[in-house]
Amino acid sequence: MYMNKNKSKFQFTVGKLDAGMALLLSPDHHLIEFPATILPEGVTSGSIVNITINRDIEEENRKKKEFMELEEQIYKEFSKPPENPVIRIYHVTQTWVALEWDPLVLNSVELKEIDIFRNNQRIQARRLSDTKVKISGLEMDTEYEFHIEIRTTGGRLKSNVEKIKTHTIDNLTGIRVCFGSFDNDDEIVPLIESLHRIGASFTDDVDGDNTHFICSRLEGPKYVKATQLNIPIVNSQWLLACEKEGKLQPSSSFQVAQAQKYTE
Repeated sequence: MYMNKNKSKFQFTVGKLDAGMALLLSPDHHLIEFPATILPEGVTSGSIVNITINRDIEEENRKKKEFMELEEQIYKEFSKPPENPVIRIYHVTQTWVALEWDPLVLNSVELKEIDIFRNNQRIQARRLSDTKVKISGLEMDTEYEFHIEIRTTGGRLKSNVEKIKTHTIDNLTGIRVCFGSFDNDDEIVPLIESLHRIGASFTDDVDGDNTHFICSRLEGPKYVKATQLNIPIVNSQWLLACEKEGKLQPSSSFQVAQAQKYTE
């Protein structure tokens, strides 16, 4: 047997070869099992083999460094706490508010529930999407505070608090309409001009944050969706009346089935 700091050499006599294993006998009569598949070709019982064992310091250090980097990566990934949600006001009207928030950063925890709070009391709200809710039933010209809390497998996290005041009846900027079917598409042009004058807006598609659906014919997929979302459906005179009177008009007075010309 020969040995130094990083290298050792041993001599063995091959005993029995069986089922892929070889029994090797050392000069001092120690018996070891050795994989026969890595023995030199032609080795049989009684053959003398020399086995040299080297320590690969360079590879050992490389593997150690690789393991430490993986350990650090796992630590950084799974030790990060979830981040507090950040909310903002998406839309305000006389009677409802839409809140939205950035996509939640949960890291290693899992989301259990999102709670909506109005003036520090938990309430039910209609989910418009994964990151947006609509809170209805509010009083006109009234101040409110809103925040959300997320319940996770790692605990609860509270968002920032947003303070808002619902619109007065003469504030028309919260109007957000969607246009449906008209006898003549040119009818929409003066309505868009009216929206611009009062600081209101419109969307191309029906969404949960539309305040009204304006059309002259009760038909089409947009109309169907508006009814499903319980959006008030009015004729074009409703918007013109809002602008002329300078305040929000009741939807019930401008139903499409009972359209009436509003004279300026």
